Amino acid sequence: MDTSQSDALVVFGATGDLAHKMIFPALYAMVERGTLKVPVIGVAFPKWSLERLHRRATDSIKRAGGIDNKRALQKFLSLLRYVSGDYNDRNTYAAIKTALGNARRPAHYLAIPPSLFETVIKGLGAAKLAENARVIVREAVWAQPSVGTCAQPRSTKRFFLKIQSSASITSLARKRS
Repeated sequence: MDTSQSDALVVFGATGDLAHKMIFPALYAMVERGTLKVPVIGVAFPKWSLERLHRRATDSIKRAGGIDNKRALQKFLSLLRYVSGDYNDRNTYAAIKTALGNARRPAHYLAIPPSLFETVIKGLGAAKLAENARVIVREAVWAQPSVGTCAQPRSTKRFFLKIQSSASITSLARKRS
């Protein structure tokens, strides 16, 4: 696996609560600091327009502490793209591949229920979106015995040698300067 810096971020579950409450504010904070400069592709089932996702992201940032840098907000929104689709549908992954453009080392953030992790990882692998890519899951979600997903499923290891758990990109939302 290539250990180079990721050249795109794909956020599965982009219309959900985790994205709204934590991920969008964290990504905005990263843009403010100059550390996020790659495309962000939101993926979710609802058939939203990009403008609707922009409104949701903007609302998220306002609720999390406000927009203190309009230029950073505009930069973040310019990086944001949206793919609507069913995680069981190979056309969803084809649309992600198109949205990635020339990106070859994406990070896939799974802000989705653990019961969907294997489906998405297999979809990424089948679509050849796993080469040189990373998968990131919230450590707290991955490690909860109550959700029945305590270890990386064996079937995902053929696509990703290791799933990165993260204290979370979302911790940046609390550290906004």
